[in-house]
Amino acid sequence: MSNNDCVFLQRSADEAAQGLLGCVLFSEVDGCKASARIVETEAYDQNDPASHAFHGISQRNRALFGPAGCAYVYISHGMYHCCNITAGAAGFGAGVLLRAVEPLEGIDVMRSRRDRHTVELTNGPAKLCQALGVDMRLYGHDLAQPPLMLRYAPLHAGERILRTPRIGISKAKERLRRFVIADNPYLSKASLDIRRHAQTVSTVPSEE
Repeated sequence: MSNNDCVFLQRSADEAAQGLLGCVLFSEVDGCKASARIVETEAYDQNDPASHAFHGISQRNRALFGPAGCAYVYISHGMYHCCNITAGAAGFGAGVLLRAVEPLEGIDVMRSRRDRHTVELTNGPAKLCQALGVDMRLYGHDLAQPPLMLRYAPLHAGERILRTPRIGISKAKERLRRFVIADNPYLSKASLDIRRHAQTVSTVPSEE
């Protein structure tokens, strides 16, 4: 992995999903600058029946089996882009779905791409991809390099992490592999049942 600021990505998908919370994405796609803070993630790996890696490597999911710190972009429902950040050792299929981000800079750029002016701007995996200009051109992209870069940043003072079941899956629905910064306004819309199963995470992986 070339992004030395985020060594935790070389660990399990769950550890990577927690460590990514608070980190910042910098986008310069098509020459338009924007940045956003990661506030919600979901962990997946090849031992998880809900993962794209569960049935082994294929042309579609090959990026998931590559080195940590790269983008695995896929198309959902034939039209929406979603972005994962690969985790763990090369050869083991694992990644972290970016479910929601909090805009920091370039908000006008994001609004021009999304035509939204509220939390709807980036409170979902397809929404954040559209806002940051993420599409299949970034498949397998090393996130230590432009035009999309990841940089480590710690949680703010007083913030805490919750883990819950994941959203919108039909398999392994009971697993607590969704991680969020509690009470952040940009979180995805989650059902009452998912929120009811939330647990506080006591130990957060460091960048070292």
